[in-house]
Amino acid sequence: MIQFVTSNEGKVREAREYLPETVRQVNYDYTEIQSDDLEAIVTRGAREAYREIEGDEPVLVDDTGLFIDAFEGFPGPYSAYVDDTLGIERVQKLVEREENHRAAFRTVLGYCDGKTVETFEGSLRGRIVPPRGDGGFGYDPIFEHDGRTLAELSTEEKNAISHRARALAAFADWLAVQK
Repeated sequence: MIQFVTSNEGKVREAREYLPETVRQVNYDYTEIQSDDLEAIVTRGAREAYREIEGDEPVLVDDTGLFIDAFEGFPGPYSAYVDDTLGIERVQKLVEREENHRAAFRTVLGYCDGKTVETFEGSLRGRIVPPRGDGGFGYDPIFEHDGRTLAELSTEEKNAISHRARALAAFADWLAVQK
């Protein structure tokens, strides 16, 4: 059993597609350190979650950010805050002023078994465009990959190519070797 520390049921459903283990959702609000480094954030979060959640089962945490090339990777780990304060339309308008519209979504997973923390990264390259589509959440309407925004993809299409899916696939491969 792996305890996936998240309040997002969609993330849990996606994780269950990649992991042969049973994944159980656990709502625990671990302390998210302020850092420009997703790996540092999930490493600290995974250790804390393992210590604080009852039971002896390993935990999995994740953190995701939108890294805009023209802004030297900003907002990165601060993506949720920027979305909450500026909104995706303002972010898109700021990027529109720049020559370079390229960006990447990055997810880092942190797995803690009580002894060590292992991290796994997945990324998806694309570009920032005016909002399109009705699906997804967050920055999906302004993030275009292969001609369509993530908000224009079905959940299945998005999950097949997403940054989180790539991190989960790497984790699943590693986990299979550990057995």
